[in-house]
Amino acid sequence: MEHGVTVIKGTEFDVFPLNLGGNTFGWTSNREQTFAVLDAFVAAGGNFVDTADSYSAWVEGNEGGESERELGAWIKERGADKLIIATKSGALEPVAGRSREATFKAVEGSLERLGVESIDIFYYHYDDEAVSIDEQVAIANDLIAQGKIKHLALSNYSAERLAEFFEKSVGTPAQPVALQPHYNLVSRKDYEENVQPLAEKHGVAVFPYFALAAGLLTGKYTSKEDISGKARAGQLDRYASDEAFAVVTELRAVADELGVAPTTVALAWLVAHGVTAPIASVSKVEQLKDLMAVKDVELSAEQLARLDKVSEPFA
Repeated sequence: MEHGVTVIKGTEFDVFPLNLGGNTFGWTSNREQTFAVLDAFVAAGGNFVDTADSYSAWVEGNEGGESERELGAWIKERGADKLIIATKSGALEPVAGRSREATFKAVEGSLERLGVESIDIFYYHYDDEAVSIDEQVAIANDLIAQGKIKHLALSNYSAERLAEFFEKSVGTPAQPVALQPHYNLVSRKDYEENVQPLAEKHGVAVFPYFALAAGLLTGKYTSKEDISGKARAGQLDRYASDEAFAVVTELRAVADELGVAPTTVALAWLVAHGVTAPIASVSKVEQLKDLMAVKDVELSAEQLARLDKVSEPFA
C-alpha cells in the first residue's frame, strides 16, 4: 500500500495510522454519505477500515450486516485493492459465540455481504468461554487454510485467555496479528496493566475502540450539562466525571498550542503510547480531517507528560 506507514507484523499490510470505524455505515450514514466518506478517506491516504457483522443490529429495524453491505457496495464500485478490511463476529444472532459452526457461518455471511473472496483481518469479537482456546485456535487455522480469512485478531478477551491464546497458537497461522482493546485517555487501567504487556511481548498491532471515548475527547463537552440531551448522552455518561472533564480541558490546551483539534491530540496520545492505529468513525466527510491529521502530529515530551498526569485517575 503506497500510503501505508505502519507495518502490521506477521502480515503483508502497511496501514495508515487511523483505522476508520465502519459502525456508522448503514446507520448514521446512508449509502451516499458512506461512499463520500470512504472516497475522502482513501483520497487522504487512508487504507484500513474496521467493521463487524453485528453493525448495526442495535438500530430498530436493522438485523446486523448493514455496515458490511454498504462497504461491499463501495468495494464493488471502487475495487477491493483500495482497502484493507477487518471485520468481526461473535455477537450477532444466530451466529453468536465461538463454536465451529457459528464461526464458519458468520465468516460466510461476512464474505457474501462484503463481496470479497477472503477477509484480510478477521477478529474474534468476543471470547466464548464455553469453547476451549485449543478449539478456537483450530477453527482459525482451518479458516485460514481454506482461504476464507488471511489473518486472525482478537477483541474483548481477558488477559488470562489472551495469554493462553498466544501460547497455544504460536508458530501457527492462527497466531493473532492484532488486538482491539478499549483504550483512551479516560480508560487506561485495564489495557495498560493487563493487555499492553501481552501486546508488547508478542509484537502485535493494537487498534483500540472508543479511542475518542464516545465523543468526549473531541473536546466539545466540558461539563455534564453539555452532554444532557445529546444523541450520544447514554454512551457519554459512562465517561462523564470531574476528572474526565479535567482531561478535556488539558486536551483543548494542548490542541490550541499545536493549532489542531482536540480530537487529533487524543488520537496522537494513543499513537505515542504504542497504538498502531486508533479506530474512529465519522458520519460526514468534513469530520475526517481531524482524524487524518494524526499522521502529522507529534506531541512533545512535555505535552505528553501533562496529558499522562491529568489522566492518571484513569490509569
